[in-house]
Amino acid sequence: MLAIKNCKFFADGLQVAGQNVLIENGEIVKISSEEIPVGYEIVDAEGSYLSPGFIDLQIYGSGKDLFSAYPTADTLSQMDLDLLSKGTTSFLACVATNTPEVVHQSIAAAKAYRSEARGFLGLHLEGPYINAKRRGAHIEKYICKASLDEVKRLLEYADGTVKMMTIAAELQDDEVINYLLDNNIVLSLGHSDANFEQATAAYDMGFKTTTHLFNAMPSIHHRSPNLPAAVFSHPKAMASIIADGNHVDFEIVKMSYKLLRERMFLITDAVTSCNIGPYQHQLSGEKFITPDGTLSGSNITMLQAVQNCVAYCDIPLAAALNLATLNPARLIELDAKLGDLKVGNKANLVLLSEKLELLKVFAEGVEHLSLIN
Repeated sequence: MLAIKNCKFFADGLQVAGQNVLIENGEIVKISSEEIPVGYEIVDAEGSYLSPGFIDLQIYGSGKDLFSAYPTADTLSQMDLDLLSKGTTSFLACVATNTPEVVHQSIAAAKAYRSEARGFLGLHLEGPYINAKRRGAHIEKYICKASLDEVKRLLEYADGTVKMMTIAAELQDDEVINYLLDNNIVLSLGHSDANFEQATAAYDMGFKTTTHLFNAMPSIHHRSPNLPAAVFSHPKAMASIIADGNHVDFEIVKMSYKLLRERMFLITDAVTSCNIGPYQHQLSGEKFITPDGTLSGSNITMLQAVQNCVAYCDIPLAAALNLATLNPARLIELDAKLGDLKVGNKANLVLLSEKLELLKVFAEGVEHLSLIN
C-alpha cells in the first residue's frame, strides 16, 4: 500500500492540492485530504505535479533496437523498460509497411511477450494498406491494397495483439474496413491522399483518428479542402501529432490544438538508430532521416512533447498532459483504467517538477524510477 502526499494535480483543468493519493494492489483507491491511514508507505511529492503516466500509441523503438529490425519479445521488453524510465507507462509498438514475414514476426513477438508486459498494450500496424503517393519514408514495394481474406488471416494470427491500423481509406474496399471495425481495430486515416469528401466518409464510417496530422497527407489548400480540413471539420475525428518542431512547426501545433482540443493527442513516432533492414534511420542533428535524406521518425519522448506544447505552443499544462494521457486513453477505450487520475484507475503515475522534469515513475503503484535525492 502506497500513499503520495504533498502533490498537486489537475482535475477538469483545475489545479488541485492538499490531497493524498492512496494506492492498493496497483490501483488508486482513494483521493482525499483525510489523514493517511496506518500501514501505508508514504511518498512525499514535495509539491511536485502528479500526472497519469504517458501513453504513446505510435513508437518504433526506444533506447536501443528498432522493433521492426529486431522483432522479438526481448526487444519489446527492452522498449518497455526504457519507456518506463522516461515516464511512458503504456504504448503500442508500431510496425511500418514491411514484408509479410516481418509483420508476422512482430505479431509472434507480441504474443510471446504480452503475458509479461508492463506498459506494452499491443501493436499499431502503420501500413501496408496505404497510398504510395503519400508514403513518406515507407518502402513503396511493400505497399499493397488489402484483401478481405488476407486481413482475416492477419487478425486470426494476431489473436488480439493488433490494436490499431493506419490505412488509406480511399483505396480500400468497404468490406475490408467493415471487417476491421467489426473486430474492434482502431482505424486511423493516414499516409493518405484523401480529399475532403473521402476523408469525411471514412470518419463517418468508423475511422476514429488520423495518423501524424500534416505528415504524409496533402496540405490544406483554400480552393481544395482535403484530409486535414476534414479532420478539423468533423465533430468526432481525432488526430495524433508529432510535437517536435521538425515534423510539424510549433505554430501549426498551436493552431491544431485550438481547433481540435480534446480530439488531438500526442505521439512520438520515435525511432532508434538502425543500419540494417529496409528501415535504416540516421540521427541528423535533432531528427532522424533515412539514407536518402527523407525525414523519418522523431527523436523525442512523450515528456519532451508535453514540454514543447507548454513552452512553444501556448497550450496550458493541464491540457498538454491530457494530450499525452487522457486523450489517447479515450481513443483506445481504456480511459476507465488508464490516462486519468481517478479512483479505480491503474496507478501508472509520474511526478514532475515545476520545470516539468521527470522525478518519479510508478507502474501499477510500484516505484520504477526515482530521481529525487
